[in-house]
Amino acid sequence: MRMKRRFFPIALIISLLGCFVATWLAGSALSAPCQQAIGNPPEDLEIERVEFHSESGSTIHGWFIRGTKGAGSVVLMHGVRANRLSMLGRARFLSRAGYSVLLFDFQAHGESIGRQITFGHLESRDAQAAVAFLRGRLPDEKIALIGTSMGGAAALLASPSLDSDAMVLEQVYPAIDRAIANRLKVRLGFWAGALTPLLTMQLGPRLGVEADLLCPVDRVSQIAAPKLFIAGSQDRATTLDESNQLLNAASEPKEFWVVDGAAHVDLHHAATQEYEDRVLAFFDKYLRGRP
Repeated sequence: MRMKRRFFPIALIISLLGCFVATWLAGSALSAPCQQAIGNPPEDLEIERVEFHSESGSTIHGWFIRGTKGAGSVVLMHGVRANRLSMLGRARFLSRAGYSVLLFDFQAHGESIGRQITFGHLESRDAQAAVAFLRGRLPDEKIALIGTSMGGAAALLASPSLDSDAMVLEQVYPAIDRAIANRLKVRLGFWAGALTPLLTMQLGPRLGVEADLLCPVDRVSQIAAPKLFIAGSQDRATTLDESNQLLNAASEPKEFWVVDGAAHVDLHHAATQEYEDRVLAFFDKYLRGRP
């Protein structure tokens, strides 16, 4: 009995140390760069390769599609561990409608260099650089953006606020601790409650930003541009309640569309025709003044 009592504290310390090491390795994997060669642009679009500097420290690589003069322009901002290729479907229907379009890779994604993914922190500076680039290329055009998941978070976290005339924000987490908890719950169930703090506490030393600064819900009320929020009714990574929380905190004008049956997936792919109809109507209203 004495032997068991003597080794219990040692076993507990070893277990806690093992848990910390495991979560640190998990944090390393989640924030590791997701870079890849993009290849040649698709031939069905008249694409110009572009690059521009970002205050994130990265040279951002992207594609630019020039549209009809006076029709407006749109910046497309992809989600975490994706790249500009994931936004090609959106680029195609926007280009058909006459919009100029900019697709780009966030730092540490695609062909844009970066040491680690920061879940909207450094990416918000890339969002600023992308809007500034498009504003420089098309100074007389109104500019909108579509941001999916991390891309939407980056758009909301930008400081100062982005010089945008309209925003479509899809499946954006309200606060990073909830985003971590939800994703752990999907994968690990009961253990998510214990592991979430161990991952959240890594943000400061690993990414250089504390969790309370990765809260789009605290920023959205400061965004004056019209906003269309889109959520999936079955999304477990950014729940419908959390999307409603972001919506309720947002300033007017704002709209909300819930894609019935959709999880945390590409919502354009999940409901293609309705997605295109709703987004084009929203942009027609706020970029082209067509109610």
